[in-house]
Formats: sequence, C-alpha cells, structure tokens
Amino acid sequence: MNSAGEMFYSDFFDDLQRLVNVLPPRIIGELKKKDLNEIVEIVLDIGRLPEVRYLNKQLEYLGKKEVIQEDIDYITERIEEFTSDNRTGIPGTLHRISAIKNRKGKTIGLTCRIGRVVTGTIDCIEDIVKKEKSILFLGRPGVGKTTKLREISRLLADDLNKRVVVVDTSNEIAGDGDIPHAAIGKSRRMQVPSPERQKDVMVEAVENHMPEVVVVDEIGTEKEAQAARTIAERGVMLVATAHGNTLENLIKNPTLSDLLGGLTSVTLGDDEARRRACQKTVLEREKQPTFDVVIEIRDRNTLAVYPSVSDAVDCILRGWLVTPEIRKIDDKGKTTEIRQAPELPCAEEEKENFEQYINKYMREVSSNAANKKIFVYAVSRSIVDKVIERYGLNAEVTRNIDEADVVISHKSYSKSGAKIINVAKEYHLPIHFVRSNTTAQIQKAVKHALGIGGRPGDDFAEECFDEREEALKEAQGAVYKVLNGVSSVELEPRKINIRKLQHELIEKHNLESTSVGDEPNRRLKIVKTLKNTG
Repeated sequence: MNSAGEMFYSDFFDDLQRLVNVLPPRIIGELKKKDLNEIVEIVLDIGRLPEVRYLNKQLEYLGKKEVIQEDIDYITERIEEFTSDNRTGIPGTLHRISAIKNRKGKTIGLTCRIGRVVTGTIDCIEDIVKKEKSILFLGRPGVGKTTKLREISRLLADDLNKRVVVVDTSNEIAGDGDIPHAAIGKSRRMQVPSPERQKDVMVEAVENHMPEVVVVDEIGTEKEAQAARTIAERGVMLVATAHGNTLENLIKNPTLSDLLGGLTSVTLGDDEARRRACQKTVLEREKQPTFDVVIEIRDRNTLAVYPSVSDAVDCILRGWLVTPEIRKIDDKGKTTEIRQAPELPCAEEEKENFEQYINKYMREVSSNAANKKIFVYAVSRSIVDKVIERYGLNAEVTRNIDEADVVISHKSYSKSGAKIINVAKEYHLPIHFVRSNTTAQIQKAVKHALGIGGRPGDDFAEECFDEREEALKEAQGAVYKVLNGVSSVELEPRKINIRKLQHELIEKHNLESTSVGDEPNRRLKIVKTLKNTG
C-alpha cells in the first residue's frame, strides 16, 4: 500500500469480505488479483466489462468477459431490497450498493461503493469542532464529506459527551441494519424512510429526542434548508453537508442560499450608490446564516475554512475578494499547515493604535468582572465571540438559556409580549438590546451586560473610537475596491481630524485622495491614479 493508502486506510474496520460474498464467483476470482485496500467502487453494467475504480481515479477491468443479466441477478438475490432512492446496503457494514434500472424497473447496472472507517480526517479542524459552532461542509462527490461527518459524530458523542443524533437518510453515515455502525460512537441514529422525508425527520429529531448536536448528510432542497434553520434557531449545533463545491456557488443557489442567510434586493439612494461605486439595486444578506462556519473540502488533504460565514457572504456580495483559512494534512493524517486568511488591505499602524487603546480600556474595566454566560437571541453570536476573545473578557456565550446570566437580543424583539422577553422574565435574567448587528453596537451591549462600569469621559472616548474605527474600515474597503479596478470611490462625510486619518491610510497605498464638498458634508474621494513614488 502506498503512503496515501496508509493515510486513509491504516485504521478501519470495514469487513470487506461481507461485500465480496454477494458477488458472482468469477468477479471474486478477478478481485483477488487486485489491491482491495485501494478500491473505491466496483461497477457492473450489462453488456460492458466489470470495472474497479481506485482512490487515485484509476480504472481497471475485471477480466475480459462482459457483465450479463445473470451476474446482476446473482447479486440482487443476496442483498436487501432497494429503497425508493435505488440504494441498499449490507447490514453491519458501511458498504452501499446502488442500482441503475431500465424503464420497466428492472435492474441492469450496479455500483458497489466500498465503505470504510477512516480516522484522522478531522485532526486539522478539531479545534473548530470543539467550539460547538454549526458547521457546513461543501465539496464534490467522493471527496470525503460523509467520512468527516462520521468522525465528527464520534468525537462529539464519545470525547465531548454530547447528545448527538445522526439523521441518516440513505444509511450512508452509520451503515445498514437496525444497529448503527460503531464508527459513530455513542451517537444515536434516526433512519429516514425515504429521501423526501429527510426534512421531517430533522425536525422530529429536535422535537422528540433533545439533542445537543444534529448531524445531516446532503441538504439539497429548500424545505431541508428551512428545517436546518429551525434546528439552528433552537440552539442546537448542526453539522451537515450540502450540494455545492464552493461558498460562492452556494450563495448563487436560490434553493439553498437560505443556509447562508438568504439574499434580498436592496435599492440604494443616489449618494450611497455613488459612495459604493455600484448600481442602485444590489443584493445583500437578508438574515443571519444558519451555519457559523463553512468548510470547503478541496481535496482529501486540503480544507478551506471560512470561520465567519456572515462576514464572508457580505464580502462576496460586495465584490470583495475573500480568502479562507487553508488547513492541510500530510499522508499520515498529521496537520502540516494552518494558513490564516489575510485581512482586507488596511493601514496596520492605525489599526494597531486604536486596538491598543480599546484593548487596554476593556482589560482595565473588566478585570474585576465575574465570569458570566451570555445567551444571544437574533444577535450575531460570531461577533459576540469576537468581542469576548478580542478584549479578554470574563464571559462566554451559551446555547442554553437556563445556564445564562444575561441575555442580549435585537431591538426588534423589545416590544412587550415578545417571546424572548417573557422567557427572560421567567428565568429572572436581565436583557440588553442592540439596534443592529454591528461590532460597535454589540461591543457596547456586551460591556453593559457584564456590568462594566464607566469612568468620566469613557462614553465620549468610546464614541470617538467607534467613529475612527468605522471611518478607517470604510477607507480600507474603498482602497481595496480601487486597487481592484473601480475608477473612484467617495467616502462618507467626516470631521477634519477623521479625514486626516483616512488621507494617511490612502497615501500608504500610493493612491490619490482629495476632499470634495462643503462642510458639514465634506468628504474624501479616492481615485485610481497611482501616486508617483519615484
């Protein structure tokens, strides 16, 4: 076995012999001449030579005799009946047999997929899994999505003692038979009678069995996407795969875009459209994504991680380049590289200055605060996590309101009679509201929620910081657009001291900026002409 084979098949219990036993004797005789450890599929079609397909996509034939109807019948007589999706399996194993039928319903072809337990495939993303954030995997068929779901299920159930329910539509995750395969550990498995009922079983799992984690393979319809949102909104961690190879492709998929927050058409005013250097009608994210993290499986050794789905989707919709984290493993399953995603172009000096100021301030005022658990409702959990981590606060976000010390919710739910207000009252929890899901708003809410007392002038200092941060982020985004082809961009009106900071940032990228308009609407305009650096 070569090194790639050692990586993927060094530690599994697949009982390949149970699949071999249902094959015709002449096929078994030819298989004995092959390296069974490397085989991915055995393909039998009437009138064609039997084939074996390998992990490296190599194809070989099993003998020189074509498949006949008796070969197909020999196999179908020794396996369970095919379900409505033309699939079946061998009880107690992960092997899958799929049928090709003619117009009269007669089986004329079979694909025998070898099921193996592969360990070590999630080592490079184990830190992400342990954060208990909802994760969506994307990738082409055969790249290892289901294998990762299987290993994540075992990790969460056995190592982290989570209540995990696997929604197994085609018994591909936990194998055929009433007893789930040992590869999913202590996870419970709910079988789905037919693919069209997957959405119902997803909701049933949450309503009837109180899971902390739900694992689903292949979300492919709008109703399944809605069921996924229902699960996430109930505070349950969701780990799933979806049809699509890349994040950008999924955004453009009208059926599944709701997994990423959905799209809505927004008409901008003339000034805003001019400032953004775009058309007046644009697409924007409609709501919070169902998933916190998206992972593209580019090949069996390489994963591309988008740690904040909301930020990535917003950037893609505005035409900005988004570079994910790249995580790689070697042929022995060990992590060899974790390359962090670069930030958008910015002035590092300005960023460092105001980050040092706010970090020092938040550390000082939170040093005496007790560790608190925050329950968020209709508020970006990823931003709350970032605020807590960025400023070293003594707090954490909890998915269970009965564990919470305080609630942070969106202002749209502040009316009397809102469900979150009633629940907060029931648990005697203070509740704080944010006007919008922005870092500045959530930062203030977290500060108040933790009971961090202010000093004279703090509100003014914080307001000034927020304005500087917002202005510099706006400028760096505009610089990025100009460097990538936009002829000019006008910024929002700012005070003279803020415009000076923006000027300095723009000059560091060798671009021209001029002030246009009259006070109080005086603002900067960035043009594509590069400054003469000679």
